[in-house]
Amino acid sequence: MENKPVSPDKAHRHKQVFVQGPVGPDFIAESIAKHSAKTNIGAHSIFLGQVRNDLLDGREVVAIEYSAYAEMAEEKFHEIREETFARYPLTCMHIYHSLGRVGAGEISLFVFTSGVHRREAIDACNEVVERIKQEVPVWGKELFADDTYTWKENK
Repeated sequence: MENKPVSPDKAHRHKQVFVQGPVGPDFIAESIAKHSAKTNIGAHSIFLGQVRNDLLDGREVVAIEYSAYAEMAEEKFHEIREETFARYPLTCMHIYHSLGRVGAGEISLFVFTSGVHRREAIDACNEVVERIKQEVPVWGKELFADDTYTWKENK
């Protein structure tokens, strides 16, 4: 019996995307480990967005404080998931995005796509990340060591 990816016609349930604070390494490791029982998966693609310790105009970024219009953002995340499942033969997909303060060096975005083959997992993961940056109403306030801040531009 051949295992097939989830049908693109089948709607997926809404999943909670936002987490308070950074996405921790234990959470990421556990998410990956949970998929070892799914033997129809041949590939995973993972994107981890980490807060950079940038220097902007001579000021050091120590953290980003994320905020969102959560209800609208969650709906947009769901739309991106559904459209990605319709476009790619994925087995599963997980998206987690931080709200609140995330320090330099910590993870603020975790996108995890799985498929039978690597190409669809990689392409889907990349597309999801790009769409999040362009379409989801999440804002980042870059906090500097001198207690000033600026609003981050998504690029």
